[in-house]
Parts: sequence; structure tokens; C-alpha cells
Amino acid sequence: MALLRAAATIGSLTMVSRVVGLARDMLVAAFLGAGPMADAFVVAFKLPNFLRRLFAEGAFSAGFVPLFAATLESEGKAEARRFAAEAQAMLAAVLIPIVVLAIVFMPAVLTVVAPGYEPGSLTYETAVELSRITFPYIIFISAAALLGGVLNSVGNFAAPALAPVMLNVCLIAALFLALPLDVPPAYALAWGIIAAGITQFGWLYLSARRARLAPYPVRPRLSLKARRLYMLILPGVFGASVAQINLLADVFFASFLPAGGQSYLYYANQLNQLPLGVIGVAVGTALLPLLARQIAAGQDEAAQHNLNRAIELSLFLTLPAAVALVAIGHPIVAVLFERGAFDASDTAATVATLQAYALGLPAFVLIKVLAPGFFARQDTRTPVIIATACLLSNIALVYVLIGPLLHVGIALASAISNSLNAVLLAVVLARRGHLVIDARLRRRLPRILLAGAIMGLGLWGLDAALAALPPIASLIVLVAAGFTGFVAVVHVTGGADLREVLGLMRRRA
Repeated sequence: MALLRAAATIGSLTMVSRVVGLARDMLVAAFLGAGPMADAFVVAFKLPNFLRRLFAEGAFSAGFVPLFAATLESEGKAEARRFAAEAQAMLAAVLIPIVVLAIVFMPAVLTVVAPGYEPGSLTYETAVELSRITFPYIIFISAAALLGGVLNSVGNFAAPALAPVMLNVCLIAALFLALPLDVPPAYALAWGIIAAGITQFGWLYLSARRARLAPYPVRPRLSLKARRLYMLILPGVFGASVAQINLLADVFFASFLPAGGQSYLYYANQLNQLPLGVIGVAVGTALLPLLARQIAAGQDEAAQHNLNRAIELSLFLTLPAAVALVAIGHPIVAVLFERGAFDASDTAATVATLQAYALGLPAFVLIKVLAPGFFARQDTRTPVIIATACLLSNIALVYVLIGPLLHVGIALASAISNSLNAVLLAVVLARRGHLVIDARLRRRLPRILLAGAIMGLGLWGLDAALAALPPIASLIVLVAAGFTGFVAVVHVTGGADLREVLGLMRRRA
């Protein structure tokens, strides 16, 4: 129940962030559409996020959180704070030179990352300028990610989960300020990203300071714990880089698509990220420190139980979301994005991409849930090997599929390679005895699958029957019918105990 409460806290606050983020993307679509300026902004937004996921939320967090939690458990708050300060110094020593070099050599970086954009073209020149503005974001958001790991380790999940809201609010504010300040919307968004990084860091620093765990400035040095963190990060950086190279491969191949290809992938992926962020990231973030503490205390049976419950909860929430994105993708995209510079042809292209991404959504969430099973045991090497195999499969699939399917081929390749990743993680954990599917999960999983299939067929038929209604009215009916139908079927078949969920909500209230 501790896992459920933590995941519910993170998930509910992440939902707030994602809803605000959806409003942000609606405005981006209305202001920029899916043309060259939109493609340039997408590239400039993805590049610093590549490093953020690589260093801050990827390898660094996977190595830092278990070590920080173990230090806090065994040596107390003062020593844990000292370790956080050393880790912060190490992170800054790596990132600051990278950011400076990237800004200086950004034209060369863009030529490598997106070779399909020719130097001198509007998309290329704009992407270079915007990327130089956005790149320092990585310094602030990486420091914020470290503070988030500190807070998660002491059970404060609310402050880190609220931090992404600030990014979305800053970008929305930037768009509304663009017109009175006579700044092109794409450039306003780039400066909004920098403002968001500073705001997120400040918010989490104040939260860590209240918990008396805020790291203080120290010179980078290789203490015993810092060396241990360094040894954990090294394979993790490679593993995380493998996952991020998948994203860069998408940017690389999409640069050869007709104008709008990057934008279709961006808008579709943002919708796909809504359930991923609310469910997968929430459960995975809550699970890692919990497993780390239980494994450090020798509570293997409790760790197994929590991993099973995390898988069950993730699939219970993710499968219906994936089915809905496939079955009613068109009304979703049309209602949310089709206005201003975003027209009906952009909607059709985005829907097909969204449906391809959604096929891999359950696997993508399971990766977030299964990976802590390795990281909590301070094993960052095994996920590297698995991620490498999946990277190669993704690149091969994109190469094969992009010709006949264009941007949809990139999304479909991502779905297939993520499914392979989830399967391999589960198999390895099971062979090591770290994942034993219990009777409850074996009983409930087929019932959840059945409820999702029935919901999908119902939505498909209902969408056709409601074609005469206005799009927003049709979408409201579809969402309400899909939610009600899934909950009813999953309850009747025994796929979930709704009394357990309601009891949790009452206790939280």
C-alpha cells in the first residue's frame, strides 16, 4: 500500500503537469502548426532533453538514488547530505564544459544530428539559433533532478512531481508574451525553457532545504562514495545513451522527411507520453527507493510483492489508455490540436503516428517498472546490454519502415523495439529469481486484457455511430463510455478490486 500511495501522489501531480503540458502543446500547434519553424523548435527542445535524460534522469539517478537511500538508512542525514553535495559537484563538472562546447559548435552538432536539414535552410538556421538558447537548460534541470532524487528518498514525492508544471507554465506564458513583445513564437518558447529550468531548480532547492538535505557547494573530488557512484554511472551512461540514441535516431531519420515530419512525431509522442508520465514514471519513481531500502534490509519477499503490484497497477492503467489512443485517436487529435496553423491534413498524419506509438505504450511503461529491479540492486550493466540490442533493432526497423510509412514507420519501430526491451528485462529478472509472478498477477492479468479488448471494440463501434455529433461532444461521450465500460468489465471479471482502490482514496482524503 506504501507503493500505491506513493504512486498515487506522483501520478496525480504528474497528471496536473501533463494536463498543463497538453494545453501548452495545443498552443504550440496553434502558433507554429507543423511547418519548418515547428520542426526547428522540436529539434531545439529535444537536444537538451537528450542530455537531461542521459545524465540527470537516466544513468545518474539510477546510480545516485540507491546509494543516497542506503547512506541515509545506514549513516544518517548529515552524511547523506554530504554525499549529495559531492554528487552535485561531479554533475556540474561534467555538464558545464559539455554545454559550453555544444553552444560554440552547434552548427556542427546539428549537421550530425539532423543531416537532412541543409545549411542555409530556414529549418537548419532556426534550429541552430534556438538550440543555442535552450542548451543551458540542461545544467539547471540536472541539478533539479538530483534534488528530486534526494526528496524521493525521504518520501517527498509531491515537490518533484510538481516541478514539471513549472516548465509548462513558463512555455505557455512565453507564447502569450510573444505577441506584445514582438518576438517570434519559436524564440519565445526557447527563452521560456531557460526560465523554466531556473524556476524548477529554485523550487526543488527550497523543498530540499526545508528537509535539511539541500546540497551545499563543494569542489569536485573522488571520495569513496563518489567513486562508487562514478562506477555505477559509467555503464549506466552507456545504457542511457543507448536509449537516448534511439531518440536521436528518430531526429536523424525524421530530418529527411518532408516538412512537418518532426512535428507529427512530436505531437503524437506528447499524447503518448501522457499515460507514460502519469503511470510509468510515477510507479517507477516510487518503486526504486522502496526496492532499494527493502533489498538493503534483506526484505526480498516484500520487494517481490511490490514489483508484482507495480506490474499489475501499471498494466491496469496503461492497457485501456493504449487501446483508447488506437481506437479513437482521430477525435482526440482533432479536438486538441486542429486549429490555427494546424489543419486537417496535419491531424490525419498525427493520428497515424499516435496509433503506432500507442501499440508500444504498455511495454514502454513496463520498462519503467522493471528497470528498478536492476537499479535497486546496483546493477546498471544488464540494462545496458538489453538496451544495446534494442537500439540496433530500432535503427534497423526505422531503416526498413521509413520508406513505405514515412513518420509512421519511425513510431512503429519505436513501439516494436520497446516491446522487445520489456520482454528481455522481464526474462532476465525472472531467470535470476528477482521476478516471480505471483498468483494474484497471474489471475488478474488475463482479465485486464479481456476488459481492454472489449473496451476497444466498443469504442470503435461507438466512434462510427457518433460521426454526426460535433467533435468535442463525440469525444466526451467516447471517453465517458470507454472509462465506464472498462471499469465495469474489469470489476465483473475480477481483473481488479475496486474496493481496494476506493479504500486507498478514502484514506488519502
